[in-house]
Amino acid sequence: MSFATVYSRAPLGVDAVEVRVETHLSNGLPAFAIVGLPETAVKEAKERVRSAILNAGLEFPVKRITVNLAPADLPKTGGRFDLAIALSILAASKQIPVESIQDTEVIGELALDGCLRGISAVIPSLVAAKKYQRRLIIPWANQQEYLLAGYENVCLIKTLAEFVAHFVANQPLDDPRTDTNEQFDPGGYRMVLAQPFVAIKGQSMAKRAIQIAASGGHHILFVGPPGSGKTLLAHSILSLLPELESEQAIEVAAIRSVVNQSINQEQWRIPPLRSPHHTTTGIALVGGGNKASPGEISLAHHGILFLDELTEFKAGVLDSLREPLESGEITVSRASYRVNFPAKFQLVAAMNPYPCGHATNEHQNCSCTSQQIKRYLGKLSGPFLDRIDMLLEVPARTQAELLNTPVETVDWQSIKFAIETCRKLQLERNEGKLNAELTAWEIDAHCSIKKPLKRQLATAMDRLRLSARATHKVLKVARTVADFSGSENIQKEHLFEALNFRKKDILSS
Repeated sequence: MSFATVYSRAPLGVDAVEVRVETHLSNGLPAFAIVGLPETAVKEAKERVRSAILNAGLEFPVKRITVNLAPADLPKTGGRFDLAIALSILAASKQIPVESIQDTEVIGELALDGCLRGISAVIPSLVAAKKYQRRLIIPWANQQEYLLAGYENVCLIKTLAEFVAHFVANQPLDDPRTDTNEQFDPGGYRMVLAQPFVAIKGQSMAKRAIQIAASGGHHILFVGPPGSGKTLLAHSILSLLPELESEQAIEVAAIRSVVNQSINQEQWRIPPLRSPHHTTTGIALVGGGNKASPGEISLAHHGILFLDELTEFKAGVLDSLREPLESGEITVSRASYRVNFPAKFQLVAAMNPYPCGHATNEHQNCSCTSQQIKRYLGKLSGPFLDRIDMLLEVPARTQAELLNTPVETVDWQSIKFAIETCRKLQLERNEGKLNAELTAWEIDAHCSIKKPLKRQLATAMDRLRLSARATHKVLKVARTVADFSGSENIQKEHLFEALNFRKKDILSS
């Protein structure tokens, strides 16, 4: 009896689950069967593997071949198991020594000529192999992911014949680190990011608000007429965020790898910015589908989700954000699977106050009826608005003001340094959390205020008719304002500034 086992990995959400590729060769009429819940692309591996083995100058066994992909109840998709199947057949037929694939994980799709094609979801496999200290064999086409993951016990091969030549005949492999492009200067890219912030004319309160939002990771909604600079302000927040830590960058790269998005080595530490169109469906936004793909909120993990023209999104789509805005993750449950996707993003949104867009514009008349206004604002539910920390009005500016106001000289580097310092302070005090992520019991510990301020806050909350959750949001923003100002305690001016960033009346009909 001839039997061999090769380890591989199957993507499940943003994780990589171990799969045992077991091959048995037996006597009888020649046949090739793959079992273990394979979908169509995996079943078609039979023809790819047969052709690849023959074109690599090796012998395809004329026997009854049974390949089992265990665990049997885990769906297997794509061509990522081709190389593992081929190696298990070669090991079972004694064409390669079993020792060459011991404690080794293998992923890769085979072409008919024996070449290896790149595959998606490689980063999760690299992370898993690093965790269990196993050697990993991947296609040369996934060189970029290998360089980002920083795990050295990886072999990149170009063809099936090259694998045999290396592990059987000890021929050397090319070093992937010598085949990279010239290094890119990330400093230049950061200056490109800073251009929207530098270009904003006036809007001093809005500029202050985005600095506070960037410092504490707070969700923010800009409300104003067309042309007031809402989109420019929203994109400016990205330039103020610090670079991702190594672990955060790996998490973001893993999510991008799952959806087969290219990973730019030069920009991989820059927080992601996702800006889906308002016609986006709920599944595209939060994730799911037949193959359990991450949605836009997961692709914005550790970055910004920008929703422009917020009221043009369907009400149900917006309400699907309520849970991940609080928990920082999304659980997608379907009949055949249940997966968790990380979704710790900062929501930045922009909208016009009324359908015509000119309700708060002193230079334009509003032509909307009360019914139109009610239907327009009705897409924003109270629970959804409660989860937004800062609601800011962005007033319109006249053409004369825009043309005559010179571009301000902004010390962008100093502002960015102040934000990074503020975030470090929060992470140290809050045990790895920004102020926006504080729970209700952590608010009592880190956002406490004196009794006179509590009475004033209670009066303001009653007057503004804000919920308990909104009160917590105000306290967290006040804590960030105090941190940004270098104050150990929340003072009256910090609390009042936070209240000023909570103008819910601008959305009243």
